[in-house]
Amino acid sequence: MREQYRVHTTGRPAGPGRDRRGPRNPAEARNAVRRAVSDRTAGTCCDEDTLSDALLVVSELTTNAMLHGGGVTEFDVALVGRELYVSVSDRDHRVPVASPAVDDHGRMRCGGRGWPIVCRLSRDVTVSGLPSGGKRITAVVPLGRAHREPGGSGGPEHCHM
Repeated sequence: MREQYRVHTTGRPAGPGRDRRGPRNPAEARNAVRRAVSDRTAGTCCDEDTLSDALLVVSELTTNAMLHGGGVTEFDVALVGRELYVSVSDRDHRVPVASPAVDDHGRMRCGGRGWPIVCRLSRDVTVSGLPSGGKRITAVVPLGRAHREPGGSGGPEHCHM
């Protein structure tokens, strides 16, 4: 059984009498994931650590769309079996990259670690260009412990661009 939670944003700011749907910030995106999981599973599908991983993935994807992609243009959450599919679309065609923790002069960098976190916590990540411009990133996060290995080796090999 598949349950779909779809939120579409137009990119136009909310004004008087205008219903602005979709996540305005990562907290709202996390709340949408919590609702989707609790509506479907009544808390029986995953433990708190696994849910925290899924919430971190959605936080990273929405934050990156807002900071680097020109804003979230579409947000979808779907539960298929014991897997959570999270898709975030934005206006920028550039694919995410991981920055080294240290620059050429040996100084610690701020940021640049979100994409590796998404890839590590997800079973699969796909980046697709959109016909109207921009991109869509879909991450598949396993909610059942049977799918996860402690200290797993998630990485670029399952991030498709």
